[in-house]
Formats: sequence, C-alpha cells, structure tokens
Amino acid sequence: MKVYWTKINKIIEETPEVRTYLLACPQDFTWEEGSHTHFALEGFNAGDKPNRSLIRHMSISTLPYEEAIGITTRIREQCSEFKTILKNLKVGDEVAIFKTHSNVPLKREGKNVYLLSSGVGLATFRSIVLEYFRRADNVSRVHSLNIRSAKEFLFTDVFVSAPDQKFTSQFVDNRHDYYEEVKNLAADNDGLYYVVGSNEFIVQNLDVLRVKGIKAGQIILDKHEQQLAEFLSF
Repeated sequence: MKVYWTKINKIIEETPEVRTYLLACPQDFTWEEGSHTHFALEGFNAGDKPNRSLIRHMSISTLPYEEAIGITTRIREQCSEFKTILKNLKVGDEVAIFKTHSNVPLKREGKNVYLLSSGVGLATFRSIVLEYFRRADNVSRVHSLNIRSAKEFLFTDVFVSAPDQKFTSQFVDNRHDYYEEVKNLAADNDGLYYVVGSNEFIVQNLDVLRVKGIKAGQIILDKHEQQLAEFLSF
C-alpha cells in the first residue's frame, strides 16, 4: 500500500459547518469521478498498527484537471478527535491519502442518471457532474436532487440547471418534499439511481425506489461489494 503525504494548499469555508480542503496532487496520484480515499492525519501510522481514529473514508470532490484533490467535510462545533485536529490544520500542513477507488463512476448506458444525496454527500456527485459536462457520451441526461435542512446548499456554481447540457439540479430543505420528488423521479423505470448519504438515508431511499419498481441493478451506492449485497438484497 502506497501512502501519499501531501500539503493542504487551500481551505474553503463552503458554509459555517462545511469546509473543503484542497490538497496538492502528488506526481503519480490519479483518480476518477466518484472516487473516495482514505484521508489520514499525522501520526496515524506511528505505531505498530494504524491509529484508526486518525483515518477517515472521504470522497474526492474534484477531478484531476482541477489540479487539486478536494476533500469536503462537515465539521460541527462539537466533533470527534479527528475533526477537531482537522479543524485546526492550516495551509501548508501535511495529510496522508491512500487506497483510492471509485464505486460510483458515471455509467454510460444511454440512460437517464439520477443523483440522490443528503447534505455534504453532494461532494461525491460534484466530480460526476463535472465529468458529465466534460463528456456526455451515452448519458441521456442527469438530474441531481439534494436535501439540506439548513438551506445552505453546496457547490451552487456547479449544481445549477443547464438545459442545453441536459442537466437539472434541485435542492430541497425538508424530508417530505425530498421523498415526494424521489417518487416522481422513480417513474422512470429505466433510469440509473445513485444514492449517497448516511446508511439511514440510503435505506429510506431504497424503500421508496423499490416500491416504485426500481430494480437493484439500477441502483448505484458508494459501498464495497459486501455492503452492496446487504443493502441491495431486495
């Protein structure tokens, strides 16, 4: 396993509770849309075994052409040891990334793609939307639906409807409206449905999609194979 140590080049305060850390790109580090990585803080590998409290599984919100590895995360006032340390890091400090992989690349099957997310889960979809804008081959259209109760929506420069590119973006601030819209979207029995959020959020979305006749093979989750089998057992 190769560990890449890299510096924080910029810190963006997306909202009062959400930050994006833009990291320098190591020379041979590559990734694709929808990728996640293991993001670790100094000292995580100082002992005989990795200190898992200093490691988190994070989505990369950028694409390589942006020449930065973007890690977007929510940091509340009361937070874990990991988030407390992260909150106090500054530009120039070093972090580690390793085991980078994508479970949710953009599928090019000539179908409509629906991106369903909650809060900062939208970070996973930012790179997918940018990749779609770069090359829309074999994708009919893309629709993003995001729920965030605080009404402080993320990445509004990217997630803005572009009819000429067959992309629509929708934000809602309550669960009722969100799930009503999911029901409407699920009328497309041939679409592909990407879901990113907490496990509870994923299960609730799967319940709605299943009732509407959406099959397991049409649903894409940011989970490894064993977890997929558990979520999509229906």
